[in-house]
Order: sequence, then structure tokens, then C-alpha cells
Amino acid sequence: MQYRTKIKANPKHKLNTLKSNKPKNNSKRWKMEIEEAIEKFKEFFQLYYESTILNNVKEDKKFLIADFIKLSQYDIELSEYLLEEPTQALEAANAAIMHFNVEEDLEGFNVRFRNLAESRSLSIRDIRSVHLSKLFCFEGLVRQKSDVRPKATSAKFRCKNCGQILVVLQNDNKFKKPARCGCGNKTHFDLIGKNMIDVQRIVLEEMPEKLHGADQPKRIGVILSQDLVSPITERKTNPGSKVKVSGIIRETPITLRTGGTSTKFDLFVEANFIEPLQEEFSELAINKEEEERIQNLGKDKQILKKLIDSMAPSIYGYDQIKEALLLQMFSGVEKVRADGARTRGDIHILLVGDPGAGKSQLLKRASLVAPKARYVSGKGASGAGLTATVVKDEFLRGWALEAGALVLTNNGLCVIDELDKMSTDDRSAMHEALEQQTISISKANVQATLLAKTTVLAAANPKFGRFDPYDSIAKQINLPPALINRFDLIFTIKDLPNKDKDTALAEHVLSSHQDPDKYKAEIDTDFLRKYIAYAKRKLKPTLTANAIKEFKEYYVNLRNKDAEEQNGIKAIPISPRQLEALVRLGEASARARLSEKVTKKDAKVAIDIINFCLRDVGVDPTTGKLDIDRIATGVTASERSKVSTVKSAIAMIEEKLGKNTPISKQDIIEVCEEYNISSDDAEEILEKLKRSGDIFEPKYGFIQRL
Repeated sequence: MQYRTKIKANPKHKLNTLKSNKPKNNSKRWKMEIEEAIEKFKEFFQLYYESTILNNVKEDKKFLIADFIKLSQYDIELSEYLLEEPTQALEAANAAIMHFNVEEDLEGFNVRFRNLAESRSLSIRDIRSVHLSKLFCFEGLVRQKSDVRPKATSAKFRCKNCGQILVVLQNDNKFKKPARCGCGNKTHFDLIGKNMIDVQRIVLEEMPEKLHGADQPKRIGVILSQDLVSPITERKTNPGSKVKVSGIIRETPITLRTGGTSTKFDLFVEANFIEPLQEEFSELAINKEEEERIQNLGKDKQILKKLIDSMAPSIYGYDQIKEALLLQMFSGVEKVRADGARTRGDIHILLVGDPGAGKSQLLKRASLVAPKARYVSGKGASGAGLTATVVKDEFLRGWALEAGALVLTNNGLCVIDELDKMSTDDRSAMHEALEQQTISISKANVQATLLAKTTVLAAANPKFGRFDPYDSIAKQINLPPALINRFDLIFTIKDLPNKDKDTALAEHVLSSHQDPDKYKAEIDTDFLRKYIAYAKRKLKPTLTANAIKEFKEYYVNLRNKDAEEQNGIKAIPISPRQLEALVRLGEASARARLSEKVTKKDAKVAIDIINFCLRDVGVDPTTGKLDIDRIATGVTASERSKVSTVKSAIAMIEEKLGKNTPISKQDIIEVCEEYNISSDDAEEILEKLKRSGDIFEPKYGFIQRL
């Protein structure tokens, strides 16, 4: 260690110092230095960790997690030695443990160091050759994970000629045999044993919130071994987890296609310690003062209004949408029944609106409030990028699972902008994630079901870019009904000229440009995040009798109000799916008030939001009544009634003319007009029936049933 200090003290004459001070017997010098380090580590462990080591040994935990700050306070020179020469220092620390007088075998005991100095925090993109073989820490997102596999650290061979035992260290990827024996034998050896450890590789990616502008997130492979791949630790490194890794930066040669070795090297991190970072609502640290402030704020009768005003103060209007986004943050209560059936608590929201109406601003703001959120744009997202994909694993030479955005935001918020720009195949990959909250994948001999307990907030534009005020809104949403039906709430944002509204909006926008801090939230973002985290962590509200009565009356009355049958087909204004959405919204409202009970007041908040959505997108333009099938299937009860009438007209004419006889379209239209179906509607229905394969056109102007 003195030798290293001398080099440091004369940086201008580094080369001369190295030459002049280099000891004659270098191996002996390093041996003495390591022995000195062993003694210092032994004293340090006896002072701070003796009882911890003994307890860990008794519990068969062959590792010790030591605090680097304590080490630097104890001996600054020893801590620098650990950072600059981690390989030798860790060997010395592990050897120091062997000096403890315990009955159990300490072979394979590892010392792990946490809390490295701030100066040793390094971004993945900033790794350079000067950092090689030194100890640093990195923060990132686990993007990919291989299986745990055994790896040989050393192998014992017996010489067939003389019987001598030779031990060969296995440091490289290729399994090595002895080069030669003392007797001259070079080829004839028997393998008699191997020392094996468990090894796993994860791929760490830079966290999106720490990137600037259009930076592409960089990745690096991290090798975990021994206790770092234990079943308890392994759960903390699942794809999507945010982790902090302390490790030694290593280089590995790149093999060329020709079989030679490239002059360029690849990088990886040999992990010494790994810990999960605070990333979910349930893991945010809240001190006693903040907890008292949260409880006092929860007693405020105007708390819901204050929270809504703090949701997006810089965005003008959209009070109902802001309220819904706030309740989405709190979410309902997840329920797992005795038979294993699970009901999600997450509330999915879809915003469909004119360009420039502020959808993206609302989405960005929501992603800031949620501590674990990921923002993706539909144009640049694929089905694999949203769900999961199987990629070639360089470590095992096989296949590994790589998580997509919905898996990476498990127990968080996934914000998807420009949903309508995604292809149909890519959108269909979301169906399972939205309702079942799992993602099943079966590709390249990899069968897995990943958890995706993710809240989804999505935005899309109307079919023709802007809403047509003279056409029904449901027809203008360019998304398949099966996908739309999985969203609990659908809001339309229309940009229509209105003098009073436009004046207020212009004043709001211009004054915010004049004074950026004018519209400051009453509750700042950090505290709002903690308020939501506290409510989600502590409260699981249950329905009161009054709330159940309110939901039941609303549901039953709406389904049976003005129920008119058309050809035996009845309009369905609301379905059980919306009833579950009502319960989730009611529970979220109770959480916002820090209440253990869902009251009648919470039920009314939920009913108002559902009513607002249904009146906007669920009205049948023909009858003017609510019809949930407008959203769920894309076909209203009145349209189904017309289809039924056209089919009856075809059957009636065919009965007169004879089976398998071509029927004139004009005859069908004339019969339909008697039942108040216009010629345009009749022709449109005939086209639909033709596309669905119910009828075909043997010759122009005539149709025939299949």
C-alpha cells in the first residue's frame, strides 16, 4: 500500500517512479501488501461486524454486507485500496473472514460492500478504459435476465503417468486443462473434480428519467454469482426492477468470425453487491412529519378538490378528466377470491381527442406523478416492445426473455400516446395485459407468464384527425371494439370554437408564459406522490351498505329505463364491466379521503364520472338512448335490429321465389322501406353481410344466400 501511495504522490514523474521504486521480488511485495490488508480487514470486521458474521454463519448465510462509509471512517487508505484494486482487496477481505474462530466451514464466504462513495457512481454511458478493474456503482433498470447456471471456478486433474494432482483455475469462458505435468505429460489427464458456483447474467439499462433529450439508453451485462442469485435475491432482479449494482468493470475479448480475437473488447460488470431501489408506491420513504401532514390533509373536507387542482395546474379546464386521472393514481383494491379468481384494482383510461387539445400534456403530467412510469409513443412501439419478446442470450448461448413496457411498469403506470398509430397486430398484444394483467409468451422454446399489474393511460386521435360534430363519436374512434371495451373510462376531448372558453384559455396560456410560476399547485408533486403512496399502502377500503345500495339502484335503473325492444333486441345501456369500474372508482375516491369505507358520497363521485363518459361515447344516435354496445361491439341495438330486418326480408323473398334463387337488391330495398329502413342503410347492411360471408353476389344487382 505504501508503494501505491508513492506512485500517487508523484503523478508528473509516474513512469520514473514506477521504474525506480519497483521491487525486485514483485510477487513477495504484493503478498506482503495483501497480508497487511488482511490484518486491517480482520480488525475492521472484529470492531463492527463480529456478531453479524457469527449470526450469518449460524443461519448458513455465507456472506457479509459491510458499509463502505464505516470502512472509510475506520481506514481511508484501506477504502481507497478497495476502490482501486478491488480484486486483491476483496480476496483479502474474504481471507480475513477465514481467521474468525467458528466451527462451520467458511469456504466460499463473500464480503459485499454497499454505500460506495458518491464519486464512485458512474453512468453506463460514461464507462471508459480508465475505469477497468476498478470498483464502481451503477443504477439502472433490469431489461433482460438469463437462467441461473453452474460455473466451474477451478478443476482438479490427475496425471495418468505419475498420478500427481493438478489444480487449474477456470477464469475464462473456455474450460482449461493442464498445459503440462512435471513429469513431461502434456495430454493424458483425468478430471477428478470441479468447484462449482451459481452464475446468472442480467442486462442493466439506463433509467429513462435520467436521460436527456433524444439519448438512446445504454446497456451493460452484469454477472451475478453465489449468494447474489439466491431465490430471495433473484426476485429483486426480475425484468422491470430498478436496481443499484456495485461491481468491478471487466473486459472480455470479442471473437471474430474468422476465429481470431479482435483488438476491441466488450465490457461487463462483475457484481459485488446488488440492491433494489425505491420504485413503487409501496416503497416510497415517508417520515413521521410527512405522515402527520398527510393525515391532517386527509381530514380536510375539500381534499378531493385540492388534489384535483394539484394534478395538472398548468393545463386549463378538463376537470372531470383530471379527477379521473387522480383516481386512477389511487386505484381500486385488488381482490383475490378463495377459488383463485382475481379482480384487478387498476383503472384503465383512454383519451381520444383533437390534435393540440392537451392530451399529451395530461399524459406527461400523469407519468411525473407516478414514481414508476414509462412513456411510450404508439408510432415507435411494437407488440413485443409493449409486452415481451425472446432474444438470443449471449451468456448461455440460448434464449432469454426480454421485458417490454407493460412488464417493466408492473405495479406502476404505462402511458401510451398515439395508440391509434400502432398496427392492429401490435395492439392485439395488449388485450391480455389490460384485463388479466399477465403476459403469456411461448416462443423459441421459452414458455412464460409475466406479471403486468400495470395501470394503462392511453391517448389516440379520431379516425380522420379531428372530430366531426355531425357524426357519432363512437364511429370516429379508430380502435377495435374489443380493445376499447377493456378501458374503464373513455374521454373525448373536442376542440370546438367557443368565445368565452377560448378567451379564458388564451388568458391562461398567455399568463403562464408571462409568469411560469403563476399556476403553482397547492400540493407539490413530491408530496402528492407521497400522499398517493401512503393511501395505497395503508388503506384497503370496503363498500358500505349505502354505497352498495347507490351502485345497485343506478345499475338496475339504467339498464331497465326506457328499455324498448326492436325485433326482440333490447338496448343495453350499461354492462357488468361498468359496474366493476364503478366499484374501483368508489374505492379510489375513499382512498383519496384516507377513508377505510366507501360511502354514498364516494359512490356518487364514481357515478358522475361513469355518466360523463357514457353520455359522451355511449349514446345511440338513432334512438338518443344509452347503448354500451356502441363501445363494446361497435354495433348498437338499433343497428342489430336493422340487420335482423334485412335478413328476414331476404328469407321472405327467397321463400316466394324458391331456394338458391338470386334475389334482386331492389326488391329487398323495397321490403326494407316498409319497415322504415332507408335504401342507404339497406345497401350498407347488404355490403356488411356480403363481407361477413352470409350472402354473395352471383351477378350485378342480385344477391343469394350461402
